[in-house]
Amino acid sequence: MAAQTSKSFVDNLAKIYGVYAGGFIGFVIILAILEQMGVSNRVIGYCFVFLTIGVYAYIGIISRTVEISEYYVAGRVVPPFFNGMATGADWMSAASFISMAGGLYLAGYGGLGYVLGWTGGYVLVGVLLAPYLRKFGQFTVPDFLGVRYEGNTARLCGVVVLFCASFTYIVSQCFGIGIITSRFLDIPFEIAVFVGLIGILVCSMLGGMRAVTWTQVAQYIILIIAYLLPVVWLSTKLYGNPIPELAYGQVLDHIADFEKKLGIAKPHVAPFVDAKGQFSWTEFHNFWALVLCLMVGTASLPHILMRYFTTPNVRDARQSVGWSIFFIFLLYFTAPAYAAFAKLEVYTNVIGQQISALPAWVQNWSQVGGLLTIKDANNDGIVQLAEFVINQDIIVLSMPEIAGLPYVISGLVAAGGLAAALSTADGLLLAIANALSHDVYYKMIDPKASTVRRLVVARVLLVGVAIIAAAVAGTRPAGIIQMVAWAFSLAAAGLFVPLVLGVWWKRTTSAGAIAGMVCGFGVCLYYLIGTRYFDMPLWFGIRNISSALFGLPVSFIVTVVVSLMTREPSKEMQAFIDSVRVPRGELAWLKGAQHD
Repeated sequence: MAAQTSKSFVDNLAKIYGVYAGGFIGFVIILAILEQMGVSNRVIGYCFVFLTIGVYAYIGIISRTVEISEYYVAGRVVPPFFNGMATGADWMSAASFISMAGGLYLAGYGGLGYVLGWTGGYVLVGVLLAPYLRKFGQFTVPDFLGVRYEGNTARLCGVVVLFCASFTYIVSQCFGIGIITSRFLDIPFEIAVFVGLIGILVCSMLGGMRAVTWTQVAQYIILIIAYLLPVVWLSTKLYGNPIPELAYGQVLDHIADFEKKLGIAKPHVAPFVDAKGQFSWTEFHNFWALVLCLMVGTASLPHILMRYFTTPNVRDARQSVGWSIFFIFLLYFTAPAYAAFAKLEVYTNVIGQQISALPAWVQNWSQVGGLLTIKDANNDGIVQLAEFVINQDIIVLSMPEIAGLPYVISGLVAAGGLAAALSTADGLLLAIANALSHDVYYKMIDPKASTVRRLVVARVLLVGVAIIAAAVAGTRPAGIIQMVAWAFSLAAAGLFVPLVLGVWWKRTTSAGAIAGMVCGFGVCLYYLIGTRYFDMPLWFGIRNISSALFGLPVSFIVTVVVSLMTREPSKEMQAFIDSVRVPRGELAWLKGAQHD
């Protein structure tokens, strides 16, 4: 009966989410009408935050399950189109939605490194890993490491890297949730982080990957509407062109005019220049180092790779990657235009204006953790460019108010940012909890644990990790996009080489993979912590957001050298690897390995 219900639901996904999308658009229209009727901004903000979280909670509750395969891999019934949409939501975190355009706003051309790296990484996912890990047919990334490298040592190393990378990533999502909740519910940031935590837990705790998948599809619909609408509105309003990417050149021309008037030394469109506007090899090297680390990190993140375990077969896993790229493209292709429109609006509506005449949004955002400040340094009562300091994490969220758009658009953007942060937080929490409960508890501690006990352990761990992450986020350890970049470097340095060589080089041995993981991850972590907290000088001027640049080659060299120095894998293992590398047919099974 349950299987028939699940199949009926999957067969009607297009109709269900079509109705959902129409209902959400209608909800926004109703709030817009209420705003014109005089309903307060606070009420509108509360409606967006609580009603959208309520929808996610409802999906999470009705998707609850006690089936292991449904909890870990959504029963492997997710069609490629909807898995691509869920992956898009899982991927477009607070960093992509909230901070990427902010990074482009502040860094100009240099911020494109994030767009190139995060998008390009999906090519590596599709070509090198996703279909083959799906062919393997288990639940987690450490599962693959444990079977491929024949032991729990490699599995444990994978869990450690997964935990460090995913926990760093989830702290940044909690930080973004705290910003949105604090601003639109008008509560202190430290409390807002834990209020948002409730939204994370209701989506993932009861139904695991099944609930997270269907929630993420709903969240993608909200976040993409919320991201595109403001910039489409502005593009139409300013240039009569509803396609912001086509108006992008005109916006850049107007920004260049402002930059000349304001005497800005570093133009928005100038590539690889320092603060004085001079070409810098350091900026050049940092740009491409970041692109490399983000690409490789994308192909190493367990919560993303797990999404391709949910498709019915290997062919669908490959198609899912294509759909993922398409759904991510919709936002990433718009982000540079969003940043440019935001900068143009700041130059037009803020810089040069009387401080006393600035609208209420300035005061409102200045109360959210000091992310916006205006200091009248020369006491002339006018906002000078150097006196206006805005954090990259609020550029997207505040842009509708800066541009004077109706407040309902600000609420919509907040709902989109919340959807992006919640969807990624859910995926990350699930990756951590599943690794700890499945790979550590079940595979290493209690292999005879019942299904009920395994699910209880997974849920308890999920809640525990979420609370700790929210507590760390409350300390404001760094900006969102910086924390996310650290997570990518940690994953790249620790997991990319053993995963890729595990599929593509049969000679890779257990000792080689373990040594490579430990050494590569260790070097990356040493550089990141040393430069961040102990004033260690930068190596070759490379910023710590690209720490994997040093850990990745160490991991590769150590893995290859140690593998060549140790006995090659068994004939059975090499045959197993051959079967995994064929991206079609039945799942690959290794004789004697434990399977669920």
